[in-house]
Amino acid sequence: MGTWDAGPFDNDAAADFAGTLDDAAPHERHALLAAALREATGTADYLDADLGQEAVAAAALVAAQHPEGAPAARATGPQHPLPDLTDLRPLAVQALDRVTTQPSELLDLWTESPTSPWPPTITALRHTLTAPAS
Repeated sequence: MGTWDAGPFDNDAAADFAGTLDDAAPHERHALLAAALREATGTADYLDADLGQEAVAAAALVAAQHPEGAPAARATGPQHPLPDLTDLRPLAVQALDRVTTQPSELLDLWTESPTSPWPPTITALRHTLTAPAS
């Protein structure tokens, strides 16, 4: 199916990542999310779209725990509770910055359309992650 919308979980890679989180033991979920974010931030070469989509999904889950954050997609996001992800906010911002910086396949794919809804989605996530928690 590939990608069907601009939301963080509106693609196969992110939906599969949510399934991986649900299949993992509760104590392993934080590490899986951190690894997805680090994989994106640690890639200086061309960032594969699947890795970028997982990083965006992980960032969305971190942002969802912020008081101003939007909840993850019910149908395609994780179904099981996640641990406190507050400490991952800076890494999530770095991952979003990497996904939106060349060389990035995901950026290439979304910028093919001048009216793409993806940039505002990423901007909103980044804003939430950098907003002070009240």
